[in-house]
Amino acid sequence: MFNHPWRGSMKVMRNRLLASIVLFVGLSTALYADVVEVDNQQLEELIRSGVAVVDVRRPDEWKATGVIDGAHTLTFFDKQGRYDAAKWLSELDKIATKDAPIILICARGVRSKVIAKLLDKQVGYTNIHNHTKGMMDWIGKGQPVIQYP
Repeated sequence: MFNHPWRGSMKVMRNRLLASIVLFVGLSTALYADVVEVDNQQLEELIRSGVAVVDVRRPDEWKATGVIDGAHTLTFFDKQGRYDAAKWLSELDKIATKDAPIILICARGVRSKVIAKLLDKQVGYTNIHNHTKGMMDWIGKGQPVIQYP
């Protein structure tokens, strides 16, 4: 087999490239933690520890079912599914920083999951919790709510 003079340096370059890729992937994973799915019991524990709850439903939904006491009501999607992410994010910034824990909740956990993934993967929030089954499960299991004004 022919021994090319660059053969050794090609291996070094390949190993450095692989090391760089591993480092990049590791740092990317550390910067964007996965969204944590929570149930009613975990939600109660997080609320007791002072974690902010953000109810992303619409005002008509809040009025129909009530809200969790202390929850921040911050609509993301309107009835037609439209949203203003920049406006919503500026309001969220008043509630919590990007590294503070936040719990998102909607009616059934679908809208809040979409928003949680957006915050986690595209906006850089690192401590997002999503209530998996939403307010319908919370209310259905007899958990307390207060009337929305």
